[in-house]
Amino acid sequence: ADHVKNGIWAAGGMPLEFGVPATCGNVATGSVGLRYELAMRDVVAMSIEGVTKIHSFDALVILASCDNIIAGAYLAAMRLNIPCIVVTGGPMYQGSCDGRKIVQAEVDIASIRGDEEILKMAEEFGCPSFGACPSMGTANTMQILGEPLNMVLPGTATIPAGDSLRLRKCTEAGMYIVQLAKKGITPKDIVTKESLLNTIMVDMAIAGSTNAVIHILAYATELGIPLTLDDFDALANEIKCIVGVIPTGSYSVVDLYNAGGVPAVMKQIQNKLYTDTMTLLDVSWGEYLAAVPSPIDHDVIKSLDDPISVLPGMRILHGNLAKKGAVCRPTGIPESMWHFSGPARVFNSDEAAIINDEITGGEVVVLRYEGVKGSPGMNELMKATDSLLAKGLESKVALISDGRFSGFNHGSIIGHVSPEAYIGGPLAFIEDGDIIEYDITEGYLKLNVDDAILEERKRNWIKPEPKVKSGLLALYQA
Repeated sequence: ADHVKNGIWAAGGMPLEFGVPATCGNVATGSVGLRYELAMRDVVAMSIEGVTKIHSFDALVILASCDNIIAGAYLAAMRLNIPCIVVTGGPMYQGSCDGRKIVQAEVDIASIRGDEEILKMAEEFGCPSFGACPSMGTANTMQILGEPLNMVLPGTATIPAGDSLRLRKCTEAGMYIVQLAKKGITPKDIVTKESLLNTIMVDMAIAGSTNAVIHILAYATELGIPLTLDDFDALANEIKCIVGVIPTGSYSVVDLYNAGGVPAVMKQIQNKLYTDTMTLLDVSWGEYLAAVPSPIDHDVIKSLDDPISVLPGMRILHGNLAKKGAVCRPTGIPESMWHFSGPARVFNSDEAAIINDEITGGEVVVLRYEGVKGSPGMNELMKATDSLLAKGLESKVALISDGRFSGFNHGSIIGHVSPEAYIGGPLAFIEDGDIIEYDITEGYLKLNVDDAILEERKRNWIKPEPKVKSGLLALYQA
């Protein structure tokens, strides 16, 4: 913040600093599960909106790194529509011990498995610096997507948090925001339908967190731009995953930065992008990418002709279980589970669905009433998904839910099933033993039960009582 303010002073502006509530999704959540995360995105956006409107600021530099905070920062910028730059905190360095790479995402799995050795290694070496956890979680996904979204200065999103270049770029952002303020260039001028589509394509290429879907759709809504899951689905047929960052591959986001960062990724898919759209730098993406070299490390960043996976980094599924869509990250699903069919095992919360010894293989775990209204807040289902991995069942058991997942999570998991169970979506009417089938390549998710039987179950269905009846989550549910 001090470096940003120095840049603003140097360029003739007057900086005023203020803070907003900023919670980490994995530290001291103080709630059952991660139910506050998505609601806090809106709290972050509203806090920035309120302070900025009250004080009539001419422009904003928003500093953010993690999950709901950076997603809320972009949302605030688009809502306020004054000149704005988001400065990312960047990824932390990846930990290692005796030649073994350590990532924070391993901690929860090791805890369930009772692996004291990994827990001790993670405690000592898991977070060697400040910054966002260095895998392709929601934090780094949203930092990266800030560049094609035209909210983050190109080439800066993945600079490691501990690199002094990060501080120099903070000063430059402070200087540059004064220029944007004088020119009056606002998010509505540069965040267009085409730049949103570019953002989706980059997300497909990096195999970003599935949470990006929620946020990108929110930005489109805020700007009045028509965008639907169909747009994601269409681009999934065009863009395959070309970036091998954990959990898709073995590399960290720092490795991605050293290979050329976001500009190098965009260079590899340039022929698919809308390159006539403008950047924050007042040149088109075509002009900017013309000066960008090819990736330095072709193991970290590949090409569309030689991708990491034959599947995109995100896929939208439809069917009688997900009439309004469901979301998965194909690169995190074992190839043997791309098509799967099995009997349902139904649970009504993340806590209830901790995989027990009765589930041994062949089942589809159904985890419902964890959507936006049912949770409320659309819980990130880390307990159930981590227990799948801890018990080695990711190639034997599938999990579907109307909740969502952490960007760390991988395995045979499908989330965001819509309409959600709490409002009477078909997920609410599944019973143990019903056969559920999905196909990632074909893009369907279906329940093999006669419509007449489902209608009978719907007539007999009793809507559950709200899990939370007061406070922020109750307001969010409403």
